Amino acid sequence: MRVVMMTAGSRGDVAPYTGLGAGLVRGGHEVTLAAHAVFEPLVAGSGVRFHALPVDPRAELHSERGRRLHDSRTGIGKMLRLASMARAAADDMTGSLVEAARQGDVLLVGGALGPLGYALAEGLSLPSVGLHLQPLHASREFPAPVLGVRSMGPVGNRLSGLLLTAVADRMLTGSVRDLERRHGLRVPDDAVARRTREHRRWPVLHGFSELVVPRPRDWRAGLDVAGYWWPHETGRLPGELEAFLDAGPAPVFVGLGSATVPDPERVSRRIVDALRAAGLRGVVQQGWAGLAAEGDDMLTIGEVPHALLFPRVAAVVHHAGAGTTAAVLRAGVPTVPVPVQFDAFFWASRLTALGVAPGAVPLRRLTSDALARALRRAVVDDSHRARARALAARLAEEDGVAPVLTALDRLAR
Repeated sequence: MRVVMMTAGSRGDVAPYTGLGAGLVRGGHEVTLAAHAVFEPLVAGSGVRFHALPVDPRAELHSERGRRLHDSRTGIGKMLRLASMARAAADDMTGSLVEAARQGDVLLVGGALGPLGYALAEGLSLPSVGLHLQPLHASREFPAPVLGVRSMGPVGNRLSGLLLTAVADRMLTGSVRDLERRHGLRVPDDAVARRTREHRRWPVLHGFSELVVPRPRDWRAGLDVAGYWWPHETGRLPGELEAFLDAGPAPVFVGLGSATVPDPERVSRRIVDALRAAGLRGVVQQGWAGLAAEGDDMLTIGEVPHALLFPRVAAVVHHAGAGTTAAVLRAGVPTVPVPVQFDAFFWASRLTALGVAPGAVPLRRLTSDALARALRRAVVDDSHRARARALAARLAEEDGVAPVLTALDRLAR
């Protein structure tokens, strides 16, 4: 079967699909991943074909429009600003997505493109399956992950999820209309499409483990948790990093991934001061925030395979994006989440509840003292490492690719 996966966003929104795609290739399918052109190197050696989409998400976040995200102090405010950015990006990508979809027998749609991908599948009369990295569907058990973690009660939690769905639909309305205006595809409007998806019980598989987020009991049939899709990662660690790891005690990794910060120098200084106050060496990843550290006890690095580095560090300080959270759990090391925005607070709360993190230190409250205290607890308290190792062993027994293969077999019949 010719499978076209499509996703958009940061590296963490793309990397899990490279590993899933490789697994589907091993299962006998021809797989194409449609994602931003900048991420094409991620599929090298996986057997997955690549269809490049326009828009550089890193450039977008560093643009004047992207920097305005930091002006909003609430989840709703940031969500609305992000919606404006995403709407413009989706408009630019629509033509390329149509081109990619025409090459497939089935569409696998990443969460960020949900409504647009579904409409595209309908317009081309192709079967489709949603592939989500976050629990985006409304539930009474927790609020919409991108809006924070404080419970609003069963009714409020569910309403927040429905609000998120409505915002996502409206965010992509223009792009969906373009399918009809520019490409001649007949597609339903937002409300009709949403009702149709639910009535047909459109299948959605979630790329995380029930050991981390149990499937909500009030989700409809067809919304299933598959397990993690580990990124396809190859290669070796840079020689300079290998030498640093061998030169002393296991360091702490610090990275904010695709998150951006308004003052990288100040954040970097606080991180370095915290590591030294806790008596720890540090490996600081530049990331999209542009972090940096200097000194014999510090090393600044670029992108490296998390699967190769994380098992060799004493702890991981990270922005709590879905992808990095998964990598930390897989490595079985204690962690200190520094959530920045959107679903990061949700994942940070899960890490704390699971006992693999002593607690979160949100970026807006980050001080050297607060981070140093959290690091001492994460590294010195053996209970965090023991829980992390035990959970990693259980995750290693799961196969997140198998449910997707089953779903494809079902569609083929």
